[in-house]
Amino acid sequence: MKALANYEIWFVTGSQHLYGPKTLEQVAADSKEIAATLDASAAIPVKVVFKPVMVSPDSITELMLAANTTPACVGIVTWCHTFSPSKMWINGLKQLVKPAVQLHTQYNRDIPWADIDMDFMNLNQAAHGDREHGFIWTRLRKDRKVVVGHWKEAKVQEKIGAFARAATAWADWQGARFVRFGDNMREVAVTDGDKVSAQYKLGFAVNYYAVGDLVKRIDAVSEKEIDDLIAQYEAAYVMAADVKKGGAKYASVRDAAKIEAGLSAFLKEVGAKGYTNTFEDLYGMKQLPGIGSQRLMAEGYGFGAEGDWKTAALVRAVKVMGTGLQGGTSFMEDYTYHLDPANTLNLAAHMLEVCPSIAAAKPKLEVHPLGIGGKEDPARLVFDAAAGPATAASLIDMGNRFRLIVDEVDVIKPPHPMPKLPVAQAMWKARPDFETACTAWILAGGAHHSAFSLSVTTEMLEDFATIAGIEFLPIDADTKIRDFKQTLRTNEVYYALNKGWAI
Repeated sequence: MKALANYEIWFVTGSQHLYGPKTLEQVAADSKEIAATLDASAAIPVKVVFKPVMVSPDSITELMLAANTTPACVGIVTWCHTFSPSKMWINGLKQLVKPAVQLHTQYNRDIPWADIDMDFMNLNQAAHGDREHGFIWTRLRKDRKVVVGHWKEAKVQEKIGAFARAATAWADWQGARFVRFGDNMREVAVTDGDKVSAQYKLGFAVNYYAVGDLVKRIDAVSEKEIDDLIAQYEAAYVMAADVKKGGAKYASVRDAAKIEAGLSAFLKEVGAKGYTNTFEDLYGMKQLPGIGSQRLMAEGYGFGAEGDWKTAALVRAVKVMGTGLQGGTSFMEDYTYHLDPANTLNLAAHMLEVCPSIAAAKPKLEVHPLGIGGKEDPARLVFDAAAGPATAASLIDMGNRFRLIVDEVDVIKPPHPMPKLPVAQAMWKARPDFETACTAWILAGGAHHSAFSLSVTTEMLEDFATIAGIEFLPIDADTKIRDFKQTLRTNEVYYALNKGWAI
């Protein structure tokens, strides 16, 4: 994946000619210092680039159009050091398509009690300059993230950093390609959706490729390519004797490596950032891509099982957001429950495809029967997910809009061994509790598949939903079902009416 440091957000300060050249020089100097401090912050993973102080409608429009057409720029941060009349911003903001933060701060943290005078007041007017600026954003019905606090505070920098991660994921989606090998699993509703609407609204394309096209590429894989992958497996994973050279299951591991090499080459050749497949359509393949899908996810590809292209795209976006953070991100599925009232747990897993980036320890490479799909026994990585707070996100198509549901959970070490379960898994406790979380997820129409992350936070995902202009529904420690049901009802009205509002 492209390093986040290759992206940038522009720091844009508003003022006006009224205050004279001396004040404007100070505004520019202060703004440069703030931009440099944000750029140096470890919490902000992209470059923060200072832009000249905006004092006229033409300069604002010119800068917004430049942001739109600069590929490296994933968004802007605006701040009004002084008063900046908001009518100047109408044309520019109307044309801006890049995501934005409205930063409500001021250069000085404290009031200089003994020395404050009107010159100081004229220079440091963010308290009402940003209110004027905020009005025009709201009047234009343009979404943005509002961050409040002094620019040196870690909390402020972290909030801008969360926005930057969401903005890079959004930029990564624009023009992205996701491949479908085979169609959606027969008769399944939630994993399908309107791909034309997704391309229009979300920016990525989902296109079908025949499994035969993939098989042709797999058949072209050389023995050396297979040997090279086997060497990587031996270095990275715990391998029992039966899956090593000379072992009873070694041939299955070689078959899996051949599939991985062919799949990787195919995705690179078509320029895809993720893919889906389904066990209902494996014609010409010896086994379902297990370890191959796991390892490709670890490289940064999005994945969705059974044709779930929305989750494949979402996994990719969440992986981009989490670049460089501790933890990992994976395709995941709610599988089965432990319904002990004193310790209710969710066991999440999948038949094969869980990304090793979330593993608590070195994964084991194993070969076992799959029991579904009617193919040979596939190789897969088996492990427990690392413990800690996590998010599980689902992107669904509601017909008139896309909805992003985010469940906050706490991953735990399983209370007992599961020696006969030959898959990777994550066991968690839901917030605020099992009953509330499951009820809210089901009422919201959440899928059984999710983008699960030990690194990406609810705030990042909310910023992403704001940028994408899609509905956002968090399920967290504060969720109450009565309120959640009312939110669902209210949102139905909002999304039915909001496109008809007059500007």
